[in-house]
Amino acid sequence: MTVLAIVAGVVLFVVVLFLVGALKVAREYERGIVFRLGRLLPEPKGPGLFILIPIIDRMVRVDLRTITLNIPPQEVITKDNVPVRVNAVSYFRIIDPKAAIVQIENYMVATSQIAQTTLRSVLGQHSLDELLSEREKINAILQGIIDEQTAPWGIKVTIVEVKDVEIPQGMQRAMARQAEAERERRAKVIAAEGEFQAAERLKDAAVVIESHPIALQLRYLQTLLELGSSPSTTIVFPAPIDVISAFLPRGPANGAAAPEPAGDAPA
Repeated sequence: MTVLAIVAGVVLFVVVLFLVGALKVAREYERGIVFRLGRLLPEPKGPGLFILIPIIDRMVRVDLRTITLNIPPQEVITKDNVPVRVNAVSYFRIIDPKAAIVQIENYMVATSQIAQTTLRSVLGQHSLDELLSEREKINAILQGIIDEQTAPWGIKVTIVEVKDVEIPQGMQRAMARQAEAERERRAKVIAAEGEFQAAERLKDAAVVIESHPIALQLRYLQTLLELGSSPSTTIVFPAPIDVISAFLPRGPANGAAAPEPAGDAPA
């Protein structure tokens, strides 16, 4: 009886070990790539509960969620020979778990290296102005190239974003001077345009006054009204010259004969 109990206990222990080693659970976002005696099984396992044969089967878990990959800062020489330091971020996910395990040794390291070399290559084909102003276009080019190169590994690159562009201090000062000069140029152009438009309106007003003399009298009365509302104690009173000319003494300039000087008559 004792021997049978020992044997039953040993068998039970072996069964428990078998179940512990055989029963596996994969989460919803995980897949299990199973190698049976070194051969790849055709279908990944999971999600949920499944059984493996201990010692014979070996499983590799693969995460199907989107992975964030920080691309380290890269020293880049732009097309116009400006040295910049650029870093980026890439988002990708595994769409073929078998290819990600079988076709590449370490898909994380491989994707990072591909992203770094592609970043240096693509940015070197663009000028500094394009790098600063056409960020979306460059991101699309990077995403397309990296996605094409990682597709055989079962990886889908969804987004590549250039984060920071570090420019040398000397170049920053030059760009600041350029921006300041551009703002001054725009201010002068706007001021000149305003003066031109004002001159155009004055010309139109002169044409109207020339054809309608009464408009000059109305403008004169409006000027008097504006002067009356001014708090200043000194008022300059404008008066048309034709109004006050009647009160001026007439002289040679007005066509009258000059008076003869008084004196003795000649002998």
